[in-house]
Amino acid sequence: MSKRTLALLAALMATTIYGINHTVAKGVMPDYVGPFGFIMLRLGGATLFFWAISIFGPKERIEKKDWLRILACSLLGMAINMLAFFKGLQLSTPINSSVLVTITPIIVVVISAIFIKEKITMNKGLGILLGFIGALGLILFGAEIRQDAPNIPLGNILFIVNATVYGSYLILVKKLTEKYHPFTLMKWLFSIGFVIAFPVTYPEFSQIEWSTMPGWVYGIVAFVVIGTTIVTYLFNVFALTQLRASTVGAFMYVQPLIGILFAMFSGKDQLTLIKIAATVLVLSGVYLASRKPKPSP
Repeated sequence: MSKRTLALLAALMATTIYGINHTVAKGVMPDYVGPFGFIMLRLGGATLFFWAISIFGPKERIEKKDWLRILACSLLGMAINMLAFFKGLQLSTPINSSVLVTITPIIVVVISAIFIKEKITMNKGLGILLGFIGALGLILFGAEIRQDAPNIPLGNILFIVNATVYGSYLILVKKLTEKYHPFTLMKWLFSIGFVIAFPVTYPEFSQIEWSTMPGWVYGIVAFVVIGTTIVTYLFNVFALTQLRASTVGAFMYVQPLIGILFAMFSGKDQLTLIKIAATVLVLSGVYLASRKPKPSP
């Protein structure tokens, strides 16, 4: 099997894990593990892992001028991003989260236009409009009466917050990824994120009753901490060594499909006309917003 084929499989596996996570993680919240308690486990597990694996990477020192950017990246990408997503997942539904987290590329285009003065073409402008109409439709009209989704509109808004701060993180972290090895970067980003989020995450973490927790819950916790946080990162890093970033990014279109199908077949969510319409609008918007314009002759 060629390295390119392995890279494609790695990117597909990362997307599959993300898609499944929407339903799997929600299945234990908040009865066994609170959303913020989950984030302490994710950040703590990733911190330990990347400090251990950084032994095999280059020994790098972070320049003083880069610490403020690293702090901002940790706050946005590791703390607020994860906290907003998991709290939103507790309040809303797996299908809503599968759809709304994919608007990140649209957010990146908007933020780039505001702060980096990147030109917005007609295609990108239409993509932004379609994406936000789809997202707004889910927030305003996607509410259902469900015991396991106590506040769907607020949960959907938190998914938008998640996508916005993650889009900001992607723009801020770009310069750092060009300068430092991924292992060096991740160990510091997760470490600082763990410290920032600790006051918010520790209360729910301390309430976890490990001794009375069923065995299957341990399996889900391991899946979220190891699979969604660590394995997906390593898969994507490997995929990027063999594929273009745009090729790896294209797999994001598969994530809502996997998330929706898994949620439906596991009986944890159902597809409605509003959700179908929102999915079509959001994915069309993401496609147009992230499509590179053809070079002029």
